[in-house]
Amino acid sequence: MFSEIRAVFSRRYLLQNTAMEVFMANRTSVMFNFPDQATVKKVVYSLPRVGVGTSYGLPQARRISLATPRQLFKSSNMTQRWQRREISNFEYLMFLNTIAGRTYNDLNQYPVFPWVLTNYDSEELDLTLPGNFRDLSKPVGALNPKRAAFYAERYETWEDDQTPPCHYNSHYSTAASTLHWLVRIEPFTTFLLSANNNKFDHPDRTFSAIARSWRNCQRDTSDVKELIPEFYYLPEMFVNSNGYHLGMREDRTMVCDVDLPAWAKKPEDLVRINRMALESEFVSCQLHQWIDLIFGYKQRGPEAVRALNVFHYLTYEGSVKLDSITDPPLREATEAQIQSFGQTPSQLLIEPHPPRSSAMHLCFLPQSPLMFKDQMQQDVIMVLKFPSNSPVTHVAANTLPHLTIPAVVTVTCSRVFAVNRWHNTVGLRGAPGYSLEQAHHLPIEMDSLVANNTGSNKRQITDLVDQSIQITTHCFVVTADNRYILVCGFWDKSFRVYSSETGKLTQIVFGHWDVVTCLARSESYIGGDCYIVSGSRDATLLLWYWSGRHHIIGDNPNNSDYPAPRAVLTGHDQEVVCVSVCAELGLVISGAKEGPCLVHTITGDLLRALEGPEHYRCPRLISVSSEGHCIINYERGCFCNFSINGKLLAQMEVNDSTRAILLSSDGHNLVTGGDNGVVEVWQACDFKQLYVYPGCDAGIRAMDLSHDQRTLITGMASGSIVAFNIDFNRWHYEHQNRY
Repeated sequence: MFSEIRAVFSRRYLLQNTAMEVFMANRTSVMFNFPDQATVKKVVYSLPRVGVGTSYGLPQARRISLATPRQLFKSSNMTQRWQRREISNFEYLMFLNTIAGRTYNDLNQYPVFPWVLTNYDSEELDLTLPGNFRDLSKPVGALNPKRAAFYAERYETWEDDQTPPCHYNSHYSTAASTLHWLVRIEPFTTFLLSANNNKFDHPDRTFSAIARSWRNCQRDTSDVKELIPEFYYLPEMFVNSNGYHLGMREDRTMVCDVDLPAWAKKPEDLVRINRMALESEFVSCQLHQWIDLIFGYKQRGPEAVRALNVFHYLTYEGSVKLDSITDPPLREATEAQIQSFGQTPSQLLIEPHPPRSSAMHLCFLPQSPLMFKDQMQQDVIMVLKFPSNSPVTHVAANTLPHLTIPAVVTVTCSRVFAVNRWHNTVGLRGAPGYSLEQAHHLPIEMDSLVANNTGSNKRQITDLVDQSIQITTHCFVVTADNRYILVCGFWDKSFRVYSSETGKLTQIVFGHWDVVTCLARSESYIGGDCYIVSGSRDATLLLWYWSGRHHIIGDNPNNSDYPAPRAVLTGHDQEVVCVSVCAELGLVISGAKEGPCLVHTITGDLLRALEGPEHYRCPRLISVSSEGHCIINYERGCFCNFSINGKLLAQMEVNDSTRAILLSSDGHNLVTGGDNGVVEVWQACDFKQLYVYPGCDAGIRAMDLSHDQRTLITGMASGSIVAFNIDFNRWHYEHQNRY
């Protein structure tokens, strides 16, 4: 359906500007190649006016879909966001790849990522040593001085008058190199076999060891491969889980799983540490130089010659016009050459890429101490006491500075809610040019809405809920703009939408056959979609869409009063008690009263069950990261960490009745709180304890993080909220530098 289209990009195919890629709401995309550029323009103007989505700070206009990669780069706000460290190195590289024409839908233009580590032999990897990191100012071919001299001489002594000189006959990204890395997983195994007479490559050439591949990229004059994004998020690519017979090497070893570096005990370690290295300060301060080589001013011309960065001329945009080749065999041969040589990304800038801002800009002073016994000044920022003693059972910290009302919204067990204004200084804290004196204000100030929670203006949801429903954090969802609160648990089997400004009921949503027991919300990055998922006692989940017009719409958008759900998710045989939705991955993870937890797509397909150890039976809380890790809290303090593909990565048991969990934005850290009033921080991959905050005088019922991941807000059983300083980077440097 056209209504499902979220982004439209112009694309190249075989170096010609004749293609288009369409991204859909269900997280899939499709690429079309047309006869000519004029047809592409006609098609774009026949499609919805979505531009390239809502991600990059660009208007949603058809002219944006037809803009050149260089225009997209210049007009977008992503470089500034990367410089300010609002997005990660990984996210920025994906952005550059996407606008430069790289796509998962064309093996010849697969996204390209850098090698960042050089040490694949040591038993231990120290991420504080510069020597363990690659020099990102040089292309792969120039990292080894001896080999660099060979390529420089090749260029200077070029004798072929028919083709322009180049340093390298092979490219850093080709269809063959992509299949080389991904040979163990479908559909790439099938692609490789069909391109190779139904045979695997020679065992000695098959990707079999990380260290060997790195050595080849330093020594072999025909190998200058960079990496693909999967090296930073897909541990499955290193495991021969399908049992393919990949042959025996000359040293008599069978090729099966990829041999990992000694410092990585399992594929998940390799991916996690690789990703840590990519986001490290060593890489952050050099990455702009690698961007200059791949996407920037050193990509071609005299600067490329100086940087030893010139590839075969048929890898560059504009080097050939296929339509001008009238001889069919010659055209076919040229197309075959382009496919085998690889394609250099579109050039995004012709001047040096700006560097990333220093991490020192992110530092700020601890806030004022308040009234906790034994609390440390740097931990507790403030305590905010409400007139009601009802436990604060839901906290939503939507604190982005561009919001009309940056606020912390709290809902109590008696369904009294308050919108607590988030002080504007928080949005600026740590920004260049912003003084620490200004930043020394308390980050939350009491808003008048709290004072109005009495008398005729009392903001309490008084509609009758089912008496058997236990009011928990899962019963509420606050929209990202803080304007609406969604509440479930009503006797009429509905969930309801209330205005946070007036407290008035604005919409009643039906669909379940029994009482709605839990709600979840997630917004996607590329299309700006906001999904709401509702679970109920009838063991089903319904997926809804929250529109920009601030109400629930479904498959019948003309009838917003009684919308139909976008998808029905089935598979449980008991009451659904907890649910989490990740729009970025297009997945819903839900738990039934006595298990198991199920993974669905947002279109309703059941993918798998997440099975913990035998006595981990009753899931109560779920948190999923956009990196594909799912933390599940079961009864009696049991925790499991699953990969999104169902692998149990770690488990633990704690002596607390946990009431709230959340993951940091990068998925590396887990924060927990429960009845004993203690906030604990854990390393998510292995549940190693990183920090324990001073104990509070009441149990913790709910938690959320501010948008900058620097303030943790907790809702207490005593009716207070407590704000803690939190610094995930500190624990990263204290605990995660050495592997």
